[in-house]
Amino acid sequence: MRKIWHHYIIQHSPVLTAFIAAMIGGGIFTSIGAPVPWLLGPIAAVMLTSKFIKKELYWPSSIRNTGMLIIGYSFGLSLTKEALIEISAKLPSMLILTVALIGFCAAIAYFISRWTGVDYPTILTGSIPGGLSQMILFAEEAKGIDITTVSFLQVTRLLMIVFIVPFIVVIGPFSEVNNLSNLVNMNPTQSAPIFLNAIIYAVICVVMSVIGQKVNAPTPYLLGPIIGTTILNLTDLHAPSLPTYILDFSQVMIGVYIGLMLKPDRLKAKGKMMVLAVLSGIVLIFGSMLLSLLLVHFYGVSISTSFLSLAPGGMDQMGILAHETNADVSMVTAFQIFRLLFIFFAVPPFLRWVFRNSITKVTETTKQKSG
Repeated sequence: MRKIWHHYIIQHSPVLTAFIAAMIGGGIFTSIGAPVPWLLGPIAAVMLTSKFIKKELYWPSSIRNTGMLIIGYSFGLSLTKEALIEISAKLPSMLILTVALIGFCAAIAYFISRWTGVDYPTILTGSIPGGLSQMILFAEEAKGIDITTVSFLQVTRLLMIVFIVPFIVVIGPFSEVNNLSNLVNMNPTQSAPIFLNAIIYAVICVVMSVIGQKVNAPTPYLLGPIIGTTILNLTDLHAPSLPTYILDFSQVMIGVYIGLMLKPDRLKAKGKMMVLAVLSGIVLIFGSMLLSLLLVHFYGVSISTSFLSLAPGGMDQMGILAHETNADVSMVTAFQIFRLLFIFFAVPPFLRWVFRNSITKVTETTKQKSG
């Protein structure tokens, strides 16, 4: 009977197999006291399961999108009117630190390009932080970009961020917590009819997600609910808080998708490129830590809040970590949104300018040699 059940699950239900693996992984990570266990556990478990079973696992994007929507709603609740006023004063620092972080990445990419002999535009595209899907799509559209190398660098960075940053902010040197503003801010004085309010917020989140998708906004199922919930926060319509188990389950919904997306065994880059990719990821994390000290100095925020605000990871992952460590979720979310939008709107034109200059230099060098 057990063999029949095992055969049915593995061979005929790749979604169910992924879900069971994710729940086991989350349970194990919870039992050993790992940080954000219901995100890291499913990622690790699904990666291992997909590697050792013959049947390819599957996770519908609609489930991931639902998890993103729930997380986006949670993040949006922290962006109250008071938080937005406080954040608006930090806009200049957001721009300066975002440009500094991307400039730091550009410098790292330059040295990697020199050491490996891989062209600079390819390495630069693979080194931009927090824009995995955007940069891979850009690499597909641009001419002369090695998509394999770009994917390798982006995935390596994402793997390191997902598994290293949680330990830095939970048990590492940046583990100091700040209770000024945490996600428990979701518990304002709630007046009836709270059920009607919940329906209104749910509808707005879904509508904003659809609008975001229609206008090709970055991560629409995360950004849409954040914007919609933030707008409603400015009214007298109180939002219901979410139970912990719903937030944990939403992390599972996202974690399984990430785990299936990360397939390091399929990467073709070897040797020096692999070593340099790991080293560049470490340097990038260290650079983010140094830049975050400026936020601590100028604004007096907690060290975990400042680091997660500038950590080169995804907005959903850094926001979840901010919640788990009682960091200032509103500030972390605001900084991550700002960098995401900056990467989405400002970085592609900059990369195209770099590529044009690179092509021009190569053409001039070729002419000089032929002449």
